[in-house]
Amino acid sequence: MQESALRDVVRKIQQAQCEFQTIEVKAAHRGCPTKLRTTLSSFSNQDEGGVIVFGLSEEEGYAAIGVYDIHDLQQRVVAQCNEMEPPVRPLFTATTIDGAEIVSAEISSVDVALRPVYYRGSGRSKGSYIRVGDADEPMTENEVYSYDAYRNRIKDDIRPIAGSTYAMLRDEMVRRYLVAVKRERPNIAAHASDDEILELMGIISKSVPTLAGLQIFGKYPQGLFPQLSVTAVVVPGTMMGESTETQARFLANERLDGTIEEMLDGSMNFVERNMRVRTVIDEKGRRADEGEFPLKAVREIVLNALVHRDYSIHTEGTPVTIRMFSDRMEVTNKGGLFGRNTIEILPMTNPDTRNPHLATILEALRVVENQSSGIDTIRAEMERAGLPPPRFISQRGEFTAILYGTSLEAEGEGKLSERQRSVIEFCRKPRTRAEVIEHIALSHSYAITTVLQPLIDKGLIKLTIPERPSSPNQRFHAAPLTGQPTSPSW
Repeated sequence: MQESALRDVVRKIQQAQCEFQTIEVKAAHRGCPTKLRTTLSSFSNQDEGGVIVFGLSEEEGYAAIGVYDIHDLQQRVVAQCNEMEPPVRPLFTATTIDGAEIVSAEISSVDVALRPVYYRGSGRSKGSYIRVGDADEPMTENEVYSYDAYRNRIKDDIRPIAGSTYAMLRDEMVRRYLVAVKRERPNIAAHASDDEILELMGIISKSVPTLAGLQIFGKYPQGLFPQLSVTAVVVPGTMMGESTETQARFLANERLDGTIEEMLDGSMNFVERNMRVRTVIDEKGRRADEGEFPLKAVREIVLNALVHRDYSIHTEGTPVTIRMFSDRMEVTNKGGLFGRNTIEILPMTNPDTRNPHLATILEALRVVENQSSGIDTIRAEMERAGLPPPRFISQRGEFTAILYGTSLEAEGEGKLSERQRSVIEFCRKPRTRAEVIEHIALSHSYAITTVLQPLIDKGLIKLTIPERPSSPNQRFHAAPLTGQPTSPSW
């Protein structure tokens, strides 16, 4: 980066009085920090990369105190970078601030096919890190595995399941599938027997059902995988843990099992039964009931969770979750975005698919379209219903889709949690990001994701510089109730 850009980064740190997802501060006035490996790993393993700034003192309010020796510092940082696998190649910049020499090392993102970047001395499983807010956290076993699965093209959806037999599949559903696949793919019908088709399409492997075969055609898949199900709850508030006057934590609580089709149908029934319904009158004076969420959008997010979740051995004990709050519903599945996928490119390209055989089987059964149109459909349905846009969050090996129901603008501030109401009151005067996070008194990422961002999405908190949501000069202020939510990128 240029010196002016480095000075801007330093100002951002000093104004916010904190580090960031992509910025780490090290003092380095008495020597080179000796344990940079966690930050080198975490920055290399995130799409945005990161910058390490040397010469600021966190204990002194991020004041510029300078580095001990620019030349030696760079050599020692490079030496630590060479201890990583693959080696990290930093880009250095130096400038002077308040008479002190400040040095930055830009750490570029590494291609997904080469991740995780790890410290060789600890090995891949213990030396791989991921950035969480302003902290470097060890990768979980599953996070490391997800990169290996992409690089080695491991297909967990067609792994044969020990202890299963062909008799565990529903014969009538298998026959229905064979008719469909022969109709749509005449070449396979001309050259393969029924058993060969089932092998080729990933339903059985050497006469043993695969995970995809059990999940789609099994008589009771949860007999072998009790947690490969859906748990659905209705929460009496806007946050988990809130309860009613009678201390009920959940207004409804169900576990939905069966095949993927049955879990999808059960999930839709649960949401339809438990979402709020309002009466609307059209221009001709006709009355009609309208659900809180467009069911087509609900179906897409539940189906995506079931089809694209992580089906590896590392996540067999974790169900898909549906949580219905007073202002929104969230659907979460194990397995963040796969491969090179990002939230931004999902609607614009054919994404990498974690479970291609499972998706192809469901396409033949007309359960999914398999045309990468789900995100576009969800957004269009929410817009058509006059609701805020959906939010999609991929972090720490989980993917969450959020649909906001009847807008808070229409219902007023009475539907907010006490913490959210306190943030609105606190922001009657414009506040910095650091001030808001300190007021919320939660971890950086949780405070933004769970408390602040929903208020911004609903238009209850406004940005003073909306065109530059990450600006170091950004302030947040309470706004009059309006109908134009914004959705900045954090």
